[in-house]
Amino acid sequence: MTSRRVIRTVLSAEADVVAALHARARATYYPDGIPDDGTDRPAAWRAAIERPDGHVLCLVEEGRMVGLASFRTPQGASAELVRLFQFHVDPGHWRRGVGTALHAACVEQWRADGRRTAVLDVHTGNRRAQAFYARRGWLPDPGNPPAEGDHHLFLRYAVPVE
Repeated sequence: MTSRRVIRTVLSAEADVVAALHARARATYYPDGIPDDGTDRPAAWRAAIERPDGHVLCLVEEGRMVGLASFRTPQGASAELVRLFQFHVDPGHWRRGVGTALHAACVEQWRADGRRTAVLDVHTGNRRAQAFYARRGWLPDPGNPPAEGDHHLFLRYAVPVE
């Protein structure tokens, strides 16, 4: 039996659901507790969803949001660059192809938008995410090495041209 999956744009009214999914995913790689940086608040997600220059996609499986991705071109950057700000799969849905399908949808959107390079930062303690990105062709960003004591690893991805 296969489940029904839909990838679509997140609606403003879903900010609470997105914030909760985001918090569940982040809790897996912050063993001492999620930092209070504001990114888990529904208001922050509502703002991201409503940005005219950004995208927030979700993967819905059997009526439940189980994955999300937020990306846009950073201010002042080339129009060919896109930054993946958030990419999360609900921990109860890991290893079921949710991340793979959502990543493919992001790449498809980046191609359609004329993006040629994607960048992101991933928490250094999040080995699962690092392995996921490596399997999809993301590489350490040579132009953005981590600073001393920084807990982020910066990755770069060449968006394939069809």
